Amino acid sequence: MHIEALDPLSAPAAHLLALSDAYMASLYPAESNHMESPSALALPNVLFLGAYLDGELAGCGAVKIMHDDGSYGEIKRVYVLDAFRGRGLSKQLMQALEAHLIEQQISLARLETGISQPEALGLYEKLGYQYRAPFASYQLDPLSVFMEKRL
Repeated sequence: MHIEALDPLSAPAAHLLALSDAYMASLYPAESNHMESPSALALPNVLFLGAYLDGELAGCGAVKIMHDDGSYGEIKRVYVLDAFRGRGLSKQLMQALEAHLIEQQISLARLETGISQPEALGLYEKLGYQYRAPFASYQLDPLSVFMEKRL
C-alpha cells in the first residue's frame, strides 16, 4: 500500500467521494452531514490523500488547516472502500494526515464524525483522540461526535 497526494477534482477522487457521500447519506440526515466538496478539498489549505492498494485507489482522507478557533488541522473525508476495509488503510491515512500537520507546525488535530460509525470511533480512540465539545462553527448535534488530539 502507498499513500500520495491526490487531486480531489480528478475522476478517481470524484468517484470515491461520491461513494463516501452515498454512504454518509445512508447513515445520517443531510443536516448532520458536514462533508467538504471536492472544490473545497482543492483549496490551498487542504491536503487530500489517496490510499492505493495493488495500484487501485482504495481510500482517501484530507486535512484542512484552520485558524478560526486557534490553529488546528481538521480531519475530513476519511473513507475506505468496503472491499479494502479491515486492512489498516484508515489508520495509515490518519497517520499521514497527522504527519503533514506536524510538518506544518500544527500541533492539534480535530474532527467531527457520527455516532453510527463505531469502527471510525474506535480507530480515533486507539489513535489517541479525546472527546470534546463542538468547535469552530459546528453546533451541538445528537448525531455528531467531536474529537481532538495533541500532536
